[in-house]
Amino acid sequence: MCWGANLKRKKKASNVLRKPININLSGSIIMEACNCVEPQWPADELLMKYQYISDFFIALAYFSIPLELIYFVKKSAVFPYRWVLVQFGAFIVLCGATHLINLWTFSMHSKTVAIVMTTAKVLTAVVSCATALMLVHIIPDLLSVKTRELFLKNKAAELDREMGLIRTQEETGRHVRMLTHEIRSTLDRHTILKTTLVELGRTLALEECALWMPTRTGLELQLSYTLRQQNPVGYTVPIHLPVINQVFSSNRASKISPNSPVARMRPLAGKHMPGEVVAVRVPLLHLSNFQINDWPELSTKRYALMVLMLPSDSARQWHVHELELVEVVADQVAVALSHAAILEESMRARDLLMEQNIALDLARREAETAIRARNDFLAVMNHEMRTPMHAIIALSSLLQETELTPEQRLMVETILKSSHLLATLINDVLDLSRLEDGSLQLEIATFNLHSVFREVHNLIKPVASVKKLLVSLNLAADLPVQAVGDEKRLMQIVLNVVGNAVKFSKEGSISITAFVAKSESLRDFRSPEFFPVQSDNHFYLRVQVKDSGSGINPQDIPKLFTKFAQTQSLATRNSGGSGLGLAICKRFVNLMEGHIWIESEGPGKGCTAIFIVKLGFAERSNESKLPFVTKVQANHVQTNFPGLKVLVMDDNGVSRSVTKGLLVHLGCDVTTVSSIDEFLHVISQEHKVVFMDVCMPGIDGYELAARIHEKFTKRHERPVLVALTGNIDKMTKENCMRVGMDGVILKPVSVDKMRSVLSELLEHRVLFEAM
Repeated sequence: MCWGANLKRKKKASNVLRKPININLSGSIIMEACNCVEPQWPADELLMKYQYISDFFIALAYFSIPLELIYFVKKSAVFPYRWVLVQFGAFIVLCGATHLINLWTFSMHSKTVAIVMTTAKVLTAVVSCATALMLVHIIPDLLSVKTRELFLKNKAAELDREMGLIRTQEETGRHVRMLTHEIRSTLDRHTILKTTLVELGRTLALEECALWMPTRTGLELQLSYTLRQQNPVGYTVPIHLPVINQVFSSNRASKISPNSPVARMRPLAGKHMPGEVVAVRVPLLHLSNFQINDWPELSTKRYALMVLMLPSDSARQWHVHELELVEVVADQVAVALSHAAILEESMRARDLLMEQNIALDLARREAETAIRARNDFLAVMNHEMRTPMHAIIALSSLLQETELTPEQRLMVETILKSSHLLATLINDVLDLSRLEDGSLQLEIATFNLHSVFREVHNLIKPVASVKKLLVSLNLAADLPVQAVGDEKRLMQIVLNVVGNAVKFSKEGSISITAFVAKSESLRDFRSPEFFPVQSDNHFYLRVQVKDSGSGINPQDIPKLFTKFAQTQSLATRNSGGSGLGLAICKRFVNLMEGHIWIESEGPGKGCTAIFIVKLGFAERSNESKLPFVTKVQANHVQTNFPGLKVLVMDDNGVSRSVTKGLLVHLGCDVTTVSSIDEFLHVISQEHKVVFMDVCMPGIDGYELAARIHEKFTKRHERPVLVALTGNIDKMTKENCMRVGMDGVILKPVSVDKMRSVLSELLEHRVLFEAM
């Protein structure tokens, strides 16, 4: 096949050589036949391979050179001819593309042309590859020569700019810190604002700086502070101006026109060009935003306006760091003003609280003074009233034991009844006073609980028999015989409640029931604040006193426990009474951690008084307990004391004579004195009992008792010392016990009471009446 193809090409070549050469008019030469032209030589496969390989490497070199130039331009930041290199790179890419295209556009050539083309392409490939390889070594050298110096210069300049910015920021920060320190060094609002303007003017070299504060109405801004004070303070502008709304709507410092109303704070002289003006808002703390148990909130509607002006005829402009300084200062001023507002409010609250405390302290002192004055008055009145009451009751009781006509006896009994009622009223008033000021305390001791109820029953039966009332006493089988509590106050409660039942009953019966309250009967829905708690150490005593008396309207029941309050029923008005009994009972019950109430279905249907008190269980061990004066059974009381020597000392002549009359009536041999000297001169071992008033003007009865103890060192030689006094305060009893006295008896004293006292003293040599 190859040989046949070559033979055909040779035949075509011989035919071409035989054709003549024609010359046309244009001078073109057309060779028809020339023996000097070599015949076309068939392409050699080896040469074709060399061309292909050469074109490939030429294209590869052309494409690699622009990449290296791009790398050079990127690394050499200071090279001045970047676009030239870019164009050169594009040219090379195009040349490479031409050679790459030749790989697909080969045609038949003569051997000479093929050799020349091959040689040229080979040389091009060699040169291109050498250039590419040379650039790899030259580029680092080029980068290390002049470009490094230019690079360092540019970097140094850039570093200088950064250092200048850092120094500016540090300077700004230093000024901010200094200004913040100056602002926060005080919490006075005026000092803060004035210091802010002065420091800003000095730091930023301002021509003027001003602060506009909102008025009380919030509709205007008032010029409150200026740096140079060139304009009078007090000038106002409307708060709804566009320039003000523009500043208030942003938290950044804003440039405003020098001709705006808030910037016109200095006269423009001649042709001076005003400097640039900036304004920034300053949030204010609205005092009405204070909340209970919470922090105050910053109001979003109330702002102050700070205006700052650069010097006139100056090319200086506001820089970014200066605006940032202004914004930071505005925030610091807002914080300082908030602290100042809080301080002002707290100081006002403190001053108000101090005023209230002073007023409360003054009121407390006045109240304490009034309480002391009342107590002193009551103590004096108690003593002074008991002294004449002592005479009335003592003489009436003496008169009662003489021969009297029925009419006279009725009058004497009326005097005694009224006297005892008056004495009860005196006791109630004093008890109520001590209960209200908290000075009355329970005297806790072990006592016979059953005896308390039996004694009340014995006291009430004679009074009830006069009205033909049947009084019954029911004590539960589980009621403890011994209990721990205040015997006197419990007896006073029972006597008051039973006495009211007798007072308001004309006929029928009265029942007294006492038992240990169970858990289901303790709670009373009418008193939700009463929460009894049971334990092994105490129990709750429940007492019910039921009568068939006049009854009471249910709506009037709460009034019964109010002092000096009485119901308006006829039976109540006719029965008398001070209205203190139940009020005192309620307070005593509260002291005993109990509760008292009254039940009644209405007038004429009787009523039931119920109270619950807390008492302790008595221990098995024997406890020492001072005996209290109670109504002693008749078979234990000695009726007369013939020959008993008694010494009475009292500065009051009437009281002294009355006491002597009581003792003489009982058969005693009585000596009376009125002074200490006389007392010390008269007293001897023959005197078995001494009654003395320890509260005499100018006489210290306690010192006298101590001197008697010194005089009579042996107990069997010393007479029984008894204080006969009208003072019922607890201190009197404690002082008597402290100096070694053997008893305290309260005035007034009747014949029966004196008889019981003497019997108790001679039997036990000690008797302290409960107070």
